[in-house]
Amino acid sequence: MTDFAEIKKEKEELEQKLSDPQFVRDIQKYKDTAARTAKLEKIILARESLEKTEKEIEELRVLERGKDQELADMAAGEIPRLEKEKRELEKTFKKLTNAGSDESIVKIIMEIRAGAGGDEASLFAQELFQMYIKYAESQKWHVELIDESRNTLGGLKEAVFEIDNEDAYQNLKYESGVHRVQRVPATEKIGRIHTSTVSVAVLPVAKDVEIEIRPEDIDIDFFRSSGPGGQNVNKVETAVRLTHIPTGVVVTSQHGRSQAKNREHAMTLLKTRLLDSRKQKEAASRAEERKEQIGTGDRSEKIRTYNFPQDRITDHRIK
Repeated sequence: MTDFAEIKKEKEELEQKLSDPQFVRDIQKYKDTAARTAKLEKIILARESLEKTEKEIEELRVLERGKDQELADMAAGEIPRLEKEKRELEKTFKKLTNAGSDESIVKIIMEIRAGAGGDEASLFAQELFQMYIKYAESQKWHVELIDESRNTLGGLKEAVFEIDNEDAYQNLKYESGVHRVQRVPATEKIGRIHTSTVSVAVLPVAKDVEIEIRPEDIDIDFFRSSGPGGQNVNKVETAVRLTHIPTGVVVTSQHGRSQAKNREHAMTLLKTRLLDSRKQKEAASRAEERKEQIGTGDRSEKIRTYNFPQDRITDHRIK
């Protein structure tokens, strides 16, 4: 209860800060504080709902042991539903309070790339892209496209997009890996089943304090966007390409309507990829221990197969 009391106290303190006109002037600090306050509100509501359900269960158990048979039968029938509700609330509360390093993540960048399989891989990449976008929309998460590349059939060679929500990483982080599809492609003439692959990466957005990039380590290019977006986007050099000279990492952003917006997106993407690279190197030192628990975690590892002829999806991590 002490920890819960501290959570309620912290929320009250943050709400006082948010009501201060001077505090509101620092937009970034205001956004971070508001996000933290919303997180604490969820924890408090989950805990209060759990306590209320536990109290209801105890009251029903008293009735179940009572002499009034009609009330006892009613209580016995209601307890299983509340027990199930209690288990779900316990999971929610545990998830909210044990997020660990995920707690500070408020955005993610997802990258989808067609792999082996040519046009069929690109078509499946487009389907996965639509799946994640529709899922994000169903959760009311804000999605912003950063970059994409398509083939002549409308398939997706590559897509990079940002999802702005504190729950996104917790819900989507296990989607990273190679997704394999087995089906008869629309481009197939004689009905043969093809196997194609698409890679998905889910990257927590790097904060400024986590990755520092020196201006002299970046090579910046501006060019005309090749995608949709209107006259200004296509006729003015609004698209941005950043090259990180020490590592050779190259990122592009061309879907914003201004050069400044694309530069901001590209810098965020660059920091995120550099942070992900650093984390992978750190994880490599613990590779054997990690492999015993959940596999290597390398993105070349096949994580899921979508078999259309058999109407079956297999997750290879949990068999």
